[in-house]
Amino acid sequence: MNQPIHAITRFVPTEDQYAWTFGGYEPVMHVRSGDVLDLFTEDCFAGRIRSTTDRLSELVPYPFINPQTGPFYVEDAEPGDTIAIHLIEVEPARDWAASVTVPLFGALTGTRYTATLHDALPEKTWIYRVDFATRKLVFQALESEHAVRLPLEPFHGTIGVAPAAYERRNVLVPEAFGGNMDSPEARAGTTLYFGVNVPGGLFSLGDGHYRMGEGEVCGAAVEGAMNTVLTVELIKGVYCEWPRLQNDDYLMVAGSYRPLEDAYRIAHTQLIRWVAAETGLELMDAYQLISQIAEPRIANVVDTNYTIVAKAPIRHLPGDVEWMAGAHARMRQRGREVLAQRRAGT
Repeated sequence: MNQPIHAITRFVPTEDQYAWTFGGYEPVMHVRSGDVLDLFTEDCFAGRIRSTTDRLSELVPYPFINPQTGPFYVEDAEPGDTIAIHLIEVEPARDWAASVTVPLFGALTGTRYTATLHDALPEKTWIYRVDFATRKLVFQALESEHAVRLPLEPFHGTIGVAPAAYERRNVLVPEAFGGNMDSPEARAGTTLYFGVNVPGGLFSLGDGHYRMGEGEVCGAAVEGAMNTVLTVELIKGVYCEWPRLQNDDYLMVAGSYRPLEDAYRIAHTQLIRWVAAETGLELMDAYQLISQIAEPRIANVVDTNYTIVAKAPIRHLPGDVEWMAGAHARMRQRGREVLAQRRAGT
């Protein structure tokens, strides 16, 4: 019998192992550069919202929202390095998912900080069914017979590392360490890069989304538990100030802050500096080029910080560049080998 090329470590956290902040938790596991993990993540409601009569305000006490699987300690990772995480497979762990509206939360309602005298929008719950055969989700309206089948597009809303200065940050907050960015770009085939702020990096992930519209307008995606296969690499001596993402076609940077235009500025400034540094383009030339080819996406306008993802098509950039020391290409190949190995049952 052929021996598997890659050892795959399966980890399913117990309820007492979930992390509720980035930073401040002891690692659940130590991993090495090149390791492959097969992880279960619970949905952002901790699995407590299961029917249209369930209410988040009654079943999910704050701040125990958005449980994270992890953190994972990457051996030899030190501040000033970068951890690369390549998502090989991101797949629903259940045949259903949930979405909600929450009073005083969302992009189109008054909040505690955008105060109005209007009543809060009502709290409601929708349950989506997953049709794995057709890769579709079934939306069913609550107040009518309308139903529609939507493409299944799974990704992780939350992924990141421990923040700098040994801070502990709520898992609903996105910032320079990653966190609750809610970017649909964090899907299978994407490599994410996070600067290491504390020994081991301490990365974790969760908040599985079966699909989401740009901006997560109502404050919730189609939220579901996930099975995710990923691989990790350590890039020594390179530090990403803000999360970088790369797939086969795009370079991307996630900027998360308020107001939204500052998130936009962060993402594009960091993308331009990355392109200039790795291609040798003069900074203003890189600025001009990115200005004409950028394809920004609004990831969220509901969280504590908003997130913009600046995207640049690689085909328009100078060729023969091994972006981030070629990490994506190596990890992409490893991912293909892992998927082939899993299909073969080895």
